[in-house]
Amino acid sequence: MVYNPRRSDLDGSRKSRKVRIRGIALPNEHGSWGILLEPVVAALAVAPSAAGVYIAIAVIGAFLLRQPLRILISDLVTGRNLPQTRVAGLLAAVACAVAAAGLLAAFLSTNPANLLPVSALVPFGAFQLFNDVSRRSRELVPELAGAAALSASAPAIALAAGWHPAEAAALGCIFAARSIPSFVYIRQRLRLEKGKDFRSLPSAVLHLLALGACIVLAIYGLIPLLPLTMFAFLLWRAVRGLSKGRTKMKAVQLGIRETVYGAMLVLTVVLGYYLGAWGTGN
Repeated sequence: MVYNPRRSDLDGSRKSRKVRIRGIALPNEHGSWGILLEPVVAALAVAPSAAGVYIAIAVIGAFLLRQPLRILISDLVTGRNLPQTRVAGLLAAVACAVAAAGLLAAFLSTNPANLLPVSALVPFGAFQLFNDVSRRSRELVPELAGAAALSASAPAIALAAGWHPAEAAALGCIFAARSIPSFVYIRQRLRLEKGKDFRSLPSAVLHLLALGACIVLAIYGLIPLLPLTMFAFLLWRAVRGLSKGRTKMKAVQLGIRETVYGAMLVLTVVLGYYLGAWGTGN
């Protein structure tokens, strides 16, 4: 007896073989795009250079490498050879090539010592990839490690433009001070909105420390004064957002707001550097 598959069977088989390229190529955490782009855009705006553009390309390539490499390694470890495995391998190779090309161009365009901050991506990236494969990527420590690593793009771009190391490091501190407390806040806010136990004190303390650190940097003339207004606002947002007086929101709404806040911080950084609003140390 010859089996003649029905159209519904064929359709189901085709659907099972479909590969969602977007889910393999792009990270699931939409907020990670803001953590990636905020320091890159701000640094290129205040410290433009060809080498800085190449560094940005290398960092973006390394960022895009994470998701397909996670899927590829997970499939290889479990012995699976699926259509998504091959696509993940191809996308990982493309992202790796982009990162390598950007890094090589930057190496040829500037003093190699200026690329040292970017080297932070290697150990932090390896740590996060290990947690991805171990299915612990959503834990707090891997997320904070990733945020800290991506903030390193700003000082590397600034160094490539000829900035003093202290000023370049201070620029990177702005975005580390933005991303690390915000990760803690968002995690606790989502727990609160889901009716789970949450803690408001760590978020408030981290935001207060971030504001205090930026005030010190501004007093010594290492960063402009204008971004302090956003850090004060983010502190207020963290306190009110975890209080009874908050406006209840869904995760998507919170994500959109954080994207807007990140864009506002970038704007205050760029305007602050170009308008020359500095503390007493400059």
